[in-house]
Amino acid sequence: MGRVTITIDGHPIEVEEGSFVLTATRQLGIDIPTLCHFPYMQPYAACRLCVVEARDGKGWSKIVTACNYPAWEGLIIRTDSDRVLDGRRLNLEMLMSRCARLPVLEELAAQLGIDKPRWGYGEDTCVLCGLCVRVCDEIVGAHAICFTNRGIFREVSTPFNLDSDSCILCGACAMVCPTGHIQMEEVVRPEIGHPDLQLGPNAAISVPTRQAVPNVPRINPDYCIHFKTGGCGICSSVCEKDAINYEDEDAFDEIEVGSVVLATGFKGFDARRIAPYGYGRYPNVYTSLEIEQMINASSPTGGQIVLRDGFVPKSIGIIHCVGSRDEHTNRYCSRVCCMYSLKLAHLVKERTGGEVFNFYIDMRTPGKGYEEFYDKLLKEGVHFIRGRAAEVTEWAMTPEEEGRLVIRAEDTLIGTVRRIPVDMVILSVGLEPQADAEEVGRLFNISCSKEGWFLERHPKLAPVSTFTDGIFLAGACQGPKDIPDSVAQGGAAAAEALVLADRGYVELEPITAYIDEDTCSGCKTCVAMCPFSAISFKVETGKSETNEALCKGCGTCVAACPSGAAQQHLFTDEEIYEEIEGVLTYV
Repeated sequence: MGRVTITIDGHPIEVEEGSFVLTATRQLGIDIPTLCHFPYMQPYAACRLCVVEARDGKGWSKIVTACNYPAWEGLIIRTDSDRVLDGRRLNLEMLMSRCARLPVLEELAAQLGIDKPRWGYGEDTCVLCGLCVRVCDEIVGAHAICFTNRGIFREVSTPFNLDSDSCILCGACAMVCPTGHIQMEEVVRPEIGHPDLQLGPNAAISVPTRQAVPNVPRINPDYCIHFKTGGCGICSSVCEKDAINYEDEDAFDEIEVGSVVLATGFKGFDARRIAPYGYGRYPNVYTSLEIEQMINASSPTGGQIVLRDGFVPKSIGIIHCVGSRDEHTNRYCSRVCCMYSLKLAHLVKERTGGEVFNFYIDMRTPGKGYEEFYDKLLKEGVHFIRGRAAEVTEWAMTPEEEGRLVIRAEDTLIGTVRRIPVDMVILSVGLEPQADAEEVGRLFNISCSKEGWFLERHPKLAPVSTFTDGIFLAGACQGPKDIPDSVAQGGAAAAEALVLADRGYVELEPITAYIDEDTCSGCKTCVAMCPFSAISFKVETGKSETNEALCKGCGTCVAACPSGAAQQHLFTDEEIYEEIEGVLTYV
């Protein structure tokens, strides 16, 4: 469409022909009141508060609604004439006569100079602007709400005033409602349960986590209106780079690489495995990861520490080593539990002002500034009880324990069993290997420890290398470690991988195996026995052959070969006989 010039309150402006006057006035910074306009929907003109005076310069003029009146060449608009202001006041007073004292209406009345509406106030909180109906139809595409009845009995409801199965609980209707008539209280309940507390945001478009790689937003189909109803698509229309593709699908590409850095991470211990702690049975028993999300400003609680019923806890118990240093679960220390428990204790103390109890076995704070942080918490008044917590129960023995959680634990410093009543329990869960660690290990031909962590070549001399050349380890997949150690190991693994690329050649082991084709019978025993997949079978010749770049000289194939065709450099029979003869010459 072409461009036309219109004049608004004496200011000429060039706009697209057919675009609406309200858009042009906003470009000039002129504020026109409206209750029924939303930029991504077709204009409706239900509230009629956006009236303006339209002229053609030849004496013709009329009152029109700015939100749906199109622009044409030579159009003259007045937004502040007496005729316009009187029309807005009349429309607003009639609207207020059927509505309660709503803040949005009183603000508009103050702007238009209405001290008291002539016909008083009504009782309804819905202004019948139609935004909720239109957003559900035009954007969401759910068609879950509509107008019912006519005349003075008109209202917004679900079809036939029945529960609508079409509603997807997106909350769009409540978001656009200008008066707050539509509430999502029954959907977004004040109670915060475990499913509500996830590590990442639950918006339809978000960055998965801070410092995500790549650090770009992604659409979650579980929350996106477009994937639920086929509607919306606003994000695609406003994206200037056309980066959104709803039809995109997951793809798997096979690429050849010279080195691999394994950084598969860890999984948190499932606190349900320790039934006496009550996780999953008591609503106010949370894991440390759930509290991490609750503290985050983007959490369902807005960063506040609250109980399931929305109240702030007055006493909090933090149990260390849940799933660590325990012969019934994991015997190893997870390394990070003590420090992040201290961090949570500090944040919880700061935000609630309540009493915080830490139940620990041994306080392990190795690291720069860690012990100093522990001392700081002691001065802040955080309580530390040395001893493993036995159970969390609701069984009350005293009036003080009624209606609260009770942590029963041994205090080894005073030699007695204590019962501490608290409002909230935080379980500091340990670190465990990923469930598919052994499968990944077999895929890359590396070993795992008995706990399931990937094994390095040497704990001191080669902490990021594995027994398979070109495969390096980074982060908690090799064992429990905190963020600084993970970052350092990640840099070391990247450096090791870059060394291979920068060098341009590969150093091979001098002691490798080879196959003598003259004596090879083609039994394939060596192929199955090789732990490094360095031996393959040639169908053309019916013989086995060795890839010396993969061979590590372990000698497994040499010992297993029934025909003696598999030999090892520097360990052939002739070489060994020569060595023996050389030694005997000095006897």
